[in-house]
Amino acid sequence: MNKRIGISLGAALAFTMLAPLQGARSADVTVGYQLVYGPWKAKMDELKEKGLGGKTIEFVKFTSGTEVINAMASGSVDISLNGSSPTAAGYSRGVDLQVIYVYDNINDAEALVVDDTIVAPQDLKGKKIGVPFGSTTHFHMMFALEQFGMSPRDLDVLDMSPPDMVAAWERGDINGGFVWDPALGAMKKKGRILLTSGDLSNWGKATFDAMVARKGFTSEHPDFACEWVKMVSSADADYRSNPDDYGPGTMKAMGVAKAVSGDESQVGMVLSLYDYPTLEEQVSQTWLGGGVQNALMAASEFLVSQGKLDGVLDSYADSATPKFAQMVLDGGC
Repeated sequence: MNKRIGISLGAALAFTMLAPLQGARSADVTVGYQLVYGPWKAKMDELKEKGLGGKTIEFVKFTSGTEVINAMASGSVDISLNGSSPTAAGYSRGVDLQVIYVYDNINDAEALVVDDTIVAPQDLKGKKIGVPFGSTTHFHMMFALEQFGMSPRDLDVLDMSPPDMVAAWERGDINGGFVWDPALGAMKKKGRILLTSGDLSNWGKATFDAMVARKGFTSEHPDFACEWVKMVSSADADYRSNPDDYGPGTMKAMGVAKAVSGDESQVGMVLSLYDYPTLEEQVSQTWLGGGVQNALMAASEFLVSQGKLDGVLDSYADSATPKFAQMVLDGGC
């Protein structure tokens, strides 16, 4: 997802601009979200109105991982969706964050869409491809080129946000883009999928969307963190058991689409592209019990190779925790 990085000067500026807002918050908890489909977003209006766990919630929309990391660095957001790549960058740079839940295994929900000038991977040479730099799709784009024996210098890889990518695609300024819905759906209308993140994950490099939280917040409000994980995991379980309830014309599809300015007729199809780990899977070695930490280290190594990070930390053991998912399993909230 658009989870771009860029936090050196940007983080300093964000801290200067956003820190004063902390004293003037209109709600008890500030939750960031991005324009990504997810089952829990069907509950956003209810959460805005009623809050959760006795606390009021303010939702803040982010269009990139850069914004999420800067907001985390300034302390102006407590919990937010973010992709694995920018989460790795933020943690590597010392931002007070920790993954407390895996929103989704991206699988086929991110894809490289191309025009009819590109039939095979080798046709990417000399073409213009849009990618949000530092995002999970950027991570996979570079990995794909490596698998194809190509260099980024063989084509023109352009740093674009999803909305800018769609506009450029419609104008014919680019030959393709590696992105997620709803931008992916818009581009597929007159393009074709060359490969997906699911393909690349099967080749050995998985990506995921994470729920990141400030450790300073969760240490003070563990009960709310538990309630939040319980709410999201309950929505995920509902989708796994009742996928038809998120199909075209359903109230839940309309709720999800409204939350992300998307198309309700596409919600069910898009959700089916993701994998939503169960609570038992969340606390396992595959995810919060070790897999997330290993993935964040691998993403950090990639970012170093791209000149986006100065170095990799010795340990990423504290970059994620199964604590709150386990609390939910144990009936702790």
